[in-house]
Amino acid sequence: MLQIIPYPKYVVEKDGVFTPERYLKIKSDFDLPLLKDYFSFSDTASIKVIKDDEMSKEGYKLSVSENEIIILASTKTGAYYAFQTLKMISENDLGKREIPCCEIEDEPYFSWRGINVDESRHFFGEEQIKKIIDYMFSIKLNVLHWHLTDDNGWRIEIKKYPLLTEIGSKRSYTHIGGWKSFKFEKKPHSGFYTQEQIKDIIAYASERGIEIVPEIDFPAHSISAMAAYPWLSCFEEKQEVVGYFSWNYPKYKSLNFRANKTLCLGKEEVYEFVFSVLDEVCSLFDSDYIHIGGDEAPHSEWKRCEKCQSVIKENNLKDETELQGYFENRVFAFLKEKEKTPIGWNEIASANNLDTNNKKAVIQYWTVKRDKNAESYVNSGGSMILSNHQSFYMDMPYARYPLSNTYNYDPADYGVNNENLKNVLGVEGEFWSEWIRDKKKLEMQMFPRIYALSEVGWLPKDKRDYENFKTRWNSKKPLLEQQNINFAEDEIAYAENKRTSKKIVYKFTHGNPYLEVELNDKYKAQRRNKNEI
Repeated sequence: MLQIIPYPKYVVEKDGVFTPERYLKIKSDFDLPLLKDYFSFSDTASIKVIKDDEMSKEGYKLSVSENEIIILASTKTGAYYAFQTLKMISENDLGKREIPCCEIEDEPYFSWRGINVDESRHFFGEEQIKKIIDYMFSIKLNVLHWHLTDDNGWRIEIKKYPLLTEIGSKRSYTHIGGWKSFKFEKKPHSGFYTQEQIKDIIAYASERGIEIVPEIDFPAHSISAMAAYPWLSCFEEKQEVVGYFSWNYPKYKSLNFRANKTLCLGKEEVYEFVFSVLDEVCSLFDSDYIHIGGDEAPHSEWKRCEKCQSVIKENNLKDETELQGYFENRVFAFLKEKEKTPIGWNEIASANNLDTNNKKAVIQYWTVKRDKNAESYVNSGGSMILSNHQSFYMDMPYARYPLSNTYNYDPADYGVNNENLKNVLGVEGEFWSEWIRDKKKLEMQMFPRIYALSEVGWLPKDKRDYENFKTRWNSKKPLLEQQNINFAEDEIAYAENKRTSKKIVYKFTHGNPYLEVELNDKYKAQRRNKNEI
């Protein structure tokens, strides 16, 4: 079997091989600048890329014979995907290895195949985000959901409100030791992207067929904004950017914050702020979508706030849940004027007064517990992205959610019946960075999970084979090692020992979120020593 991830829709292996010339030439109907370092372009070439408008947007046909390679695609993204497949079946660097003769026809199962990278909790920077985009491109993922704001740091320049980055991008300490720990490191953490940097990253992703969808979190997860502009909160209390990641925080007098704060929804100036921020974001990002968060919004301050209660009374709202629905409706209307489609976490579906403009808004379903409101939404025609915690929260320990949880994902397990799969845009893996501080852990959480995610995005459940996938994944490990990419060893990724797994999960929560990284280093050393014997 050809060692391809994600595995194509249709494959026929044939006898013989195509032997690349020393200097490979391409004749292409598309401008393919990403290939110019590896190939020359000529009208007389053994590799031909032909534009075929009958193909789907990301689909391609690949025919490898002993004498030539023919690629059919309707877009350059489809053509690039064909070259990624060629690279995989040649096992390494195209142009140095023989390529087995074959016929391949392929197109993705889901149109949305994404990952979410959280840079609020820990900021990675431009070089690392471009590496992530390269990883995505290599396995045909096409959406980077970029979580740029949260309580713990504001990471995007907004020219109208400069204090968002002058104050909101910096914190003086960071929670360490896991969710149940009360430890913190008194060390500054900061960073943000200028609008020029963001434009550059968007262009970099776009050339690789990747759409960047920004998430600007409102009305909760906004304390970094309130640290910069205290008038955004109900009671205008001065506080610093939150370095704690759990709401179960200690009452240290030296830490000036309250973690259950939300934007005040009773002040018109707050709405003006939100619209002004989103206006700059909409102008900056070329995506059709803007993610507005909306999750985990506590009601305690709204209940005590006279201005919020006045809005509830004046608009005949039932309660604070409908107050958030009122807020989301105004944001939806603003984004509609900007010709953008809003995305919100599934908590927003709990508001009975939510106006989604004939279900044009997108619900992103994440919660650990089943959400009947979200399931009703998608099964009655609403659009949905699936990122259910048990399968796609890739920041969690493998000991809690082994690789099989991702690979064997079935939307039916979360209330999406086959009849309404047409309403699902696709799937997305979440890399929340509370406990991911560096490249080493980020990569271990990604590999091999994003390979499994990609195959879920390209193949329906009945076409996937987990044991076969593991064999193909094994074939990719030498190349990742050659590239110095840290992946999860089998003992970590498959997490088969339940007793050991429980101990690791406990440690992750109560003391050492890096325990799996340390164990992975040990297993990696053992494997290398064994291979050297």
